[in-house]
Amino acid sequence: MDLLPTPATRAGRDGLAALLAKPRTAVIGLDFDGTLAPIVADPEQARAHPGAVPALAALAPRVASVAVVTGRPAEVAVRHGGFADVPGLEHLVVLGHYGAERWQAATGELTAPPPHPGVAAVRAELPGLLDRAGAGQGTWIEEKGRAVAVHTRRAQDPQAAFDALRGPLTDLATRHGLIVEPGRLVLELRPPGMDKGVALLDHVRATGAGAVLYAGDDLGDLPAFAAVGKLRSDGVPGLLVCSGSTEVTELAERADLVVNGPEGVVGLLRGLAARLS
Repeated sequence: MDLLPTPATRAGRDGLAALLAKPRTAVIGLDFDGTLAPIVADPEQARAHPGAVPALAALAPRVASVAVVTGRPAEVAVRHGGFADVPGLEHLVVLGHYGAERWQAATGELTAPPPHPGVAAVRAELPGLLDRAGAGQGTWIEEKGRAVAVHTRRAQDPQAAFDALRGPLTDLATRHGLIVEPGRLVLELRPPGMDKGVALLDHVRATGAGAVLYAGDDLGDLPAFAAVGKLRSDGVPGLLVCSGSTEVTELAERADLVVNGPEGVVGLLRGLAARLS
């Protein structure tokens, strides 16, 4: 049986205690890549940890909601996570594209706004920009529907390629009304106005949650961490969990609890389900 670890901070311990005391009012928020799914060189090959769906299916019926908050398109996260048609996951939602899309497990319904026109313009210009920057070798473009991302993980010097491209990609995004979201050796060009913090805050408030847990691993999760801080200031206890990474340290420094990657997150979810059963 997975044991529940003890958060390192008083606020984290209070958040965990509130979740355990009144689970039916709790929201569990989770990033996908690096949190439920191990990071891989090709994002198309990313799949949820084998224990993730069973752990979520055991936990979800005992809480108000489980929300997977991801920069991926919602339907991609559903497919790669294996979340569709799973008994016990009726309380699960996937907030894709940083909350612009919403998929509900209970109905299988996906709702989404029209795409931002700047994404198509950026998509057309990206190959030429990468060639001019001399970053073509090992650098590649991921099509994300409502966004587009440039990965440098396969480059000869991934960090140097990332650093060299950040400025030109920011200029390109700005010209077309987009923003750049940096991550673990990836730069995503996407519409402004939504982030994981906005998505999480909206979902928690709509749910009327009395406690919240959020787990993430990357820079894009910092707004969600800030949202939990805002909720705490409003009287809603919260627990911040970092899915440990040596590539990104900012989350670990702000987290109440650091676990060992997706395996550690799955162990935490199983421990919560066991305590609440």
